[in-house]
Amino acid sequence: MIYRILLVCLFFTGTVSAQRNDVVEDETSSNYNLNKPEREEWLRNTGAGLFIHFNVDAQLGVVISHSLVGASDDYTERYFRELPKTFDPSSFNPKEIAELAKLAGMKYIVFTTKHHAGFCFWDTKTTDFKITNTPYKKDLLKEFVKATREAGLDVGFYFSPEDFNFLYKHKIPISRNITNLDESTKKEYAAYNRKQTEELMQNYGKIDVLFIDGDPKEAVKETAWKMQPDILITRGAILTPEQTLPGAKITQPWLSPITIGTAWQYQPTNERYKSGSQLIELLIEARAKGGSLLLNVGPKANGALPNEQGDRLREMGGWYFINHEAMDNVRSWVVSKEQNIYFTQKAPGNLFAIVMDAKNWKEGERKTFILKSAKATANTKINVLGQNSQIMEYKPDLDVSSKFKQTANGLELSVVKAQRIYDDHRWPNPVVIKLENVEPVFTEAAMVQSGDFKVAAAVTTLNGKVLNYAKIIPQRARFYYRPYLGQVETLYAGAWKMSPWVNIRADGTFSGTVKLPKGAYEYKAIVEQQSVIIEGENKVLNLP
Repeated sequence: MIYRILLVCLFFTGTVSAQRNDVVEDETSSNYNLNKPEREEWLRNTGAGLFIHFNVDAQLGVVISHSLVGASDDYTERYFRELPKTFDPSSFNPKEIAELAKLAGMKYIVFTTKHHAGFCFWDTKTTDFKITNTPYKKDLLKEFVKATREAGLDVGFYFSPEDFNFLYKHKIPISRNITNLDESTKKEYAAYNRKQTEELMQNYGKIDVLFIDGDPKEAVKETAWKMQPDILITRGAILTPEQTLPGAKITQPWLSPITIGTAWQYQPTNERYKSGSQLIELLIEARAKGGSLLLNVGPKANGALPNEQGDRLREMGGWYFINHEAMDNVRSWVVSKEQNIYFTQKAPGNLFAIVMDAKNWKEGERKTFILKSAKATANTKINVLGQNSQIMEYKPDLDVSSKFKQTANGLELSVVKAQRIYDDHRWPNPVVIKLENVEPVFTEAAMVQSGDFKVAAAVTTLNGKVLNYAKIIPQRARFYYRPYLGQVETLYAGAWKMSPWVNIRADGTFSGTVKLPKGAYEYKAIVEQQSVIIEGENKVLNLP
């Protein structure tokens, strides 16, 4: 299927190796999927969920679990022996976290029942490396489940079949690439994970979502679906591009797990948090491209949510309270965006135009936008979500009405930012314009594939293709490109540069040339269809 090919090819090597730093390939390691259609439809309707990464090594403020790979015997032994003795997340408040998540628009919460290190947050019978053998003593998972349900949210479990503690006890070098286990150990490993999955599926009532991270996952999937047929397995069954969003919209259900900073678990130093505005924009982009956002937080070692994380969730809550209609139970528009305006649609004819760059839009200022992909009908109406567009505080005589007119150049929208959200009158977050009873200018958009690349005589040739060129004939094509900073850092990357426009060949293919110095770059193919820019998937190249 095209959507899967595009995502898998995100890190295409071409004729030169692409940079591969923390590239997650686990999501495509299994295609066994017994998710019920109605459960996948639920995910398509769900704008966001909250991810909670937590582990015994939160006490050290280091990467979750991964420090064990390549660690010395001394480090490994003290990790498994000493850390449980001092782990006491007594300030963990799942009720407060769940209520905050609900305000921020999350419909479910996924908690790390067991990460790769093998530490279990429930009173398992399979190992003594567990929460009830710490000063905390209680079954923390039971408290999480209870609070999440009471908040009216769905319950999700993260589970890692990879278990470094299991490897350690079997004197197997800790690695993420275990391929040489003997048959007896393989069976024991599978049985170990199956038993843990049975405990999770038996002891906590209905579990709505399961996120399986790592291999071997087949025993976990089989057990979960057998015991809870209505469970939705995300990673392990559907696409879950990690720490990034796809460049093009995808028609199948998908979600992106993305950290609120750069780390999955709480890191007290060397952390850079995304702003509330950035997180809101990630949510919007995910929804516009047909997916949802699984936003990750990491409690401190004592279980409390860091202030920086709580503050950002609350900012998201303010935006969602105003604009929930544009995020829940929506689908992609014929195109995901036009320049800095993203789109979602609730039903045919009801469109949300989401103006992303609103930080310099002053309160009381009227702005005009031209939409190329939508046209008005005799019954068209528009309004700005959250405001009545009739009156503005302290300026009762100012015309703040929402207006539109169909022009030869496109559908012209004229609206005022009239609602006071912050004391300083500088609410920086996206503004949503709701359009009722409009029609798309075209019913099918070009499907753009970013192709391979070639390098000759210091010139890089980028290739692309319009996959449905027999039906859709865009006017011209080009490429966007910029330095590639790594999978996590791409969210902080600078503006795209553009290659010159080129013609599209009779078979739908096209090529563009750019001169690039040595380094890693990400690029994507672009076409113009009836004055609307349509983007292909992001790909990566490396010029040594």
